[in-house]
Amino acid sequence: MKNLLQLMLLLPLLASSQKEKNPCETLASINALIQENHYRPKPIDDSLSVYVFKTFLSRLDEENRLFIAPEINKLKKHEYQIDDYINGHDCAFLHEFYTAYSKSIKRYSEIIASIKSEDFPFSSDEKVVFSRKAFPYAENEADLKRLYKKRMLFAVLRDVAELSTNKDSLTANFETLAASGKLKVFDKYECKTESYQMSEDEFNTVFYSVFCSYFDPHTEYFSENDKSEFFSTVSSDNLTFGLYVSLSEKDELTVDDILPGSSAYFSDKINVGDQLLKIKYKDEEYEIACASMKKIEEIFTSKDYKSAIFTFRKKSGEIYKVRLVKKILKDYQNNVYSFKLKTDNATFGYIKIPSFYSTFENGKSSITIDVANEIYKLEDDHINGLIIDVENNGGGSMEEAVRLSGLFINDGPLAIMNNNKNNKEVIPDSIYGTIYNGPMVIMINGFSASASEFFANAMQDYNRAIVIGNKSLGKATMQRIFPINENNDEFLKLTLEKFYRLTGKSNQYDGITPDVEIPLLFDKQMPRENSNDTALKNDEIRGVGKYNYIENAIYADAIAASKKRITESTDAQEIENLNTKINPLYDADLPPVTLQFSYVFDDVNRINSLWKEIKKENEKVYPITVELNTADEKKQKKDAFMKTNTTERIKNIKQNFHILEAAHILFDVNNLKP
Repeated sequence: MKNLLQLMLLLPLLASSQKEKNPCETLASINALIQENHYRPKPIDDSLSVYVFKTFLSRLDEENRLFIAPEINKLKKHEYQIDDYINGHDCAFLHEFYTAYSKSIKRYSEIIASIKSEDFPFSSDEKVVFSRKAFPYAENEADLKRLYKKRMLFAVLRDVAELSTNKDSLTANFETLAASGKLKVFDKYECKTESYQMSEDEFNTVFYSVFCSYFDPHTEYFSENDKSEFFSTVSSDNLTFGLYVSLSEKDELTVDDILPGSSAYFSDKINVGDQLLKIKYKDEEYEIACASMKKIEEIFTSKDYKSAIFTFRKKSGEIYKVRLVKKILKDYQNNVYSFKLKTDNATFGYIKIPSFYSTFENGKSSITIDVANEIYKLEDDHINGLIIDVENNGGGSMEEAVRLSGLFINDGPLAIMNNNKNNKEVIPDSIYGTIYNGPMVIMINGFSASASEFFANAMQDYNRAIVIGNKSLGKATMQRIFPINENNDEFLKLTLEKFYRLTGKSNQYDGITPDVEIPLLFDKQMPRENSNDTALKNDEIRGVGKYNYIENAIYADAIAASKKRITESTDAQEIENLNTKINPLYDADLPPVTLQFSYVFDDVNRINSLWKEIKKENEKVYPITVELNTADEKKQKKDAFMKTNTTERIKNIKQNFHILEAAHILFDVNNLKP
């Protein structure tokens, strides 16, 4: 509150000393770049206006539980006018939206405070309803308050229900447990006020992002922090505090790993498992439970946040603070690595590619060089086949995708690029010769996108590798980042081109169909390109004609054998059976639940029993023998951090059913006769 008061006192001075930037200036710059360079630009008309109006409100109030119907009806006068405002360089409407949004946040805070001050019974005859679609807006503040009370009561009852599977024991101690649960629930709801709040600049940034998304899902507005954050995902080295953190089952942010040589490492205080409570940067302190995850990610990834004070809690309960300073270090979680998979009479190489990183910003290495180095190490160990895993790889540098493809194809075209002038360019193999000529399997899934798909396309078109897994995301477009202004503090990631396979087909929107499809938990729920309303649609152009397609009868036989094996596999069937239970939770509305402990307990335990099945399936260990290559085994003896990483990576490999099948396929390729 003190910082907020100081800020309020400064506002009149700031207002008199500097002119606020008109958001229409930024929108005009964005639109000029889009209209000139976008692969398929759209006019600024009523269609844009309707899309932006609905999407912007949805982005601000995803569940329709901040605004009320009269406020939305008042804003609807803008629904078909936003295009005219932008063309007329008049963005006053945005301030009206911001005022309405700020009012809704203030009301939210007041309603929660009001509910907290009143009697709060732990039982009701009302029901809570769940829906995949957003509910209608509440008609008035009284209705909104009633809806919040229902949600809060359900949260309290659920909190008690999750304490134990012994219903009788919980019922006997219900009043005490519910009182404790109420405190936690109210704290969470009060915290939300902070995460909802935005400055007007931040609010306008959300609008810029929505405006960009009208043209396609991958055209994005970037602040300078956003750009840094983006490049951190496609770089092998990053400016880092030295912490890897993740959300626990209790929604607590805990330390997963500490990088050797980092500020966190030399603090001699932080341990794996410690809970992160707060981060203080300059005079602003962010409580993890209350702050938006975007802000936390920004602090971790942006180059602007170079030093901060972190507050942790150890498992013993001890709370401590430590100042951390960022250093440029290798991002181990984003780097290529390899292992050997052993069978009775064969050794297969396994290479994991987490992203297509390059020498962006802090990067000191590239994926192509690192993959080549891993192949050299594996070939020294005389591998009989190679698995390249690009599951969950969202892409990165397309130049690296071209170069990587060239490592495995002797000579020839790789793909066709088409721009907004319909100028088609055949992309050639940029690397002479090949680094590896043995049998290959490539693993993809619904999160394999862009550069990953480019690489898998080329390998599949040449029949250079057998592609297995699940249909890929379906992004076959290329983007480039442009500065929006002379200050270089605003940027636009803009879709410029679309790539096509050598056959003339494109995986845009549809994704790559693997040669062998293998069941995967939650596969149907992965948010693929075709789930985006503004995604560019699939089409086909004339292909390149002849190229050096590699005839390989053994591959065809191995694919057939793999499909038969999957059909007969009890492991595959168990995954499919679980998916039949998972999908209805996401595809259909769940039955309403009466707000009484007995009913909520039954509902929670029904869902929890399914999550236990899912957890058991995810932790299943498959019969895969995994070893380090000889070079890394020697290196690990001098590197304790590498040893820890190796243990975790081997565990992940042994729990991946797709890797087991990849090894079976390579075994068949080595043993089948043409």
